[in-house]
Amino acid sequence: MKVLILGGDGYLGWPTAMYFSHRNDTVMVVDNFIKRKWESQTGVHPLVPIITLHQRIQLWRSITNKSIEIAIGDLLDHNFIYKVLEDFGPDTIVHYGEQPSAPYSMATRESAVFTQTNNVIGTLNLLFGIRKFCPDAHLVKLGTMGEYGTPNIDIEEGWLDIEHKGRTDRMLYPKKPGSFYHLSKVHDSNNIEFCCRSWGLRATDLNQGIVYGIDTAQTILHPELNTSFHYDSIFGTVLNRFLVQAAVGAPLTVYGNGEQIRSFLNLRDTLSCVALATDNPAKFGEFRVFNQFTQQFSIQELANLVVATAKRAGITVDIHKIDNPRVEQEKHYFNATQTQLLSLGLKPTILDNSILDNMFKTVYKFKCNVRQNLNKPNIKW
Repeated sequence: MKVLILGGDGYLGWPTAMYFSHRNDTVMVVDNFIKRKWESQTGVHPLVPIITLHQRIQLWRSITNKSIEIAIGDLLDHNFIYKVLEDFGPDTIVHYGEQPSAPYSMATRESAVFTQTNNVIGTLNLLFGIRKFCPDAHLVKLGTMGEYGTPNIDIEEGWLDIEHKGRTDRMLYPKKPGSFYHLSKVHDSNNIEFCCRSWGLRATDLNQGIVYGIDTAQTILHPELNTSFHYDSIFGTVLNRFLVQAAVGAPLTVYGNGEQIRSFLNLRDTLSCVALATDNPAKFGEFRVFNQFTQQFSIQELANLVVATAKRAGITVDIHKIDNPRVEQEKHYFNATQTQLLSLGLKPTILDNSILDNMFKTVYKFKCNVRQNLNKPNIKW
């Protein structure tokens, strides 16, 4: 299979590239390295230094004798992505190539406009390119569970069967996103569904929960094949932040009352889900939605797990509740359906003590790299 991975330098993109290359698919990655520019502009950095994409590809080849092709360019340049699609002729396109941070999207007018322009127009350029050059290709698009928000009804997988005034229909599940970033993902979903319905394209929208994890079966082959681990308040995720705070003995900062419920999955499960979607593609004209997560936790529950993890390592940490910088419901109903990936064979990785202890061990090893001021939220909704 020929697999094109957009955003191949990122936290998810690089492990995905190695995963498909390892199983002998022909892989090309695309990136414009703008994430590294954002890191420089905002003064944040991964906990463990990351070598360049070119260096990682060379190292991967030297270790495995397997090649990963690379194309450097921007999805906002439609001619660039057109040429990539025409020349490479992918069977599957895995689309991670977007601005990924809700806080970044809420920082300023400029960052909000950039997020929506970059994500929505870039995906539109891709859709027109698929229609023109590789209409048989299957698009696997990274969405987010954050598109749904926290509705007071069960969250279905992308679609909702409704009855209204005696008539019934099947419609896209109503969305209630909580940031300009999440709004951009909603726009993407609507645009992709329209292109499937109107042009006969085929796509799987992966509404992904919050990903945690440091390593995969490929990253552990060499220390410099690692992927980025962000703990800051802009690009970091909550479990990462808690683990880093615990490693340096700082209080765990819980936003608000901590009763917010979110969905989570391990990095290795992300790769499994993408592979399952790729190996079992949508039909032509089908817009398919998978809710991609394995467990649900409240933020307070996660904090308690990390406190226990630190205690097993001989470190005592406290939990501090701080004013919530986000506009969100802190106490709410949350029950999301997740059946389709399980029916395809997903075997979930459960967040247990062994995984937490392993993550904490890695974080503690590199705690000298931690800049504690990066844990403080400096962007408010």
